[in-house]
Amino acid sequence: MEFAEFLRRVLPPLGLAPKPHHRRALRRKLARRLEGLGLSEWADYAALVERDAAERAALAPLLTVTISRFWRNRAFWECLAEIVLPGLCAGEEPRAWSCGCASGEEPYSLAILWREVCSQRPLNLLATDLDPAVLARAAEGLYQAGSLRELPPPLRERYFAQELGGLRLGPEIRAAVTFRRHDLLREEMPEGGFDLILCRNLAFTYFGPRAQVEVARRLAAALRPGGWLAVGRKERLPEGVAGLVPADCPGLYRKV
Repeated sequence: MEFAEFLRRVLPPLGLAPKPHHRRALRRKLARRLEGLGLSEWADYAALVERDAAERAALAPLLTVTISRFWRNRAFWECLAEIVLPGLCAGEEPRAWSCGCASGEEPYSLAILWREVCSQRPLNLLATDLDPAVLARAAEGLYQAGSLRELPPPLRERYFAQELGGLRLGPEIRAAVTFRRHDLLREEMPEGGFDLILCRNLAFTYFGPRAQVEVARRLAAALRPGGWLAVGRKERLPEGVAGLVPADCPGLYRKV
């Protein structure tokens, strides 16, 4: 069995459909998994995945290509600061959710931006990911300089301290984010009533068409009226999702 056939056999039942340009990176990651399991053939691994729920759970986090940086796509964060956050600052008990948060750069970026725009006003900020290992790294708040290369220098100086091993995010920002394991594709959404949901470069890149529609509808239901959904700059919501209209910023939608 070739790798492409392995993907065609294994991914659809998992609701996943990564883009072709991600396949080289996926092959490298999965080849390491096969080696760790003592397997040499894709067919043997496909059979293991199909019969073993634990291996399916271990496989799912390997099927995404994580590229996470502070302030990734700077124009998006500028849109949040100008369009979204001022209204949330004036609201009652604002809530936000970063799903697929990886090692924490996205929710921490939001926490920093919130502190800049809304001063000391509290934000209830939940961050979730499927992979416990990246959540553990996120809670540490320790990053290499490359993860901060897009963060404006004044913010880097204000919120990070140099220490052995990297740059440590300050405790006031680390404490502003609650991290939790969550499977966006298979588990119930966290309790709703969010004013802002960030679902960037995850569901609408890696999930199959049917799963995309289902997740989009559930995300819309989790938003409060007037709430905002952010997807990746190159992503688009699938057709057939009512109640979300695009805003004047790529990847940003509002619930009407």
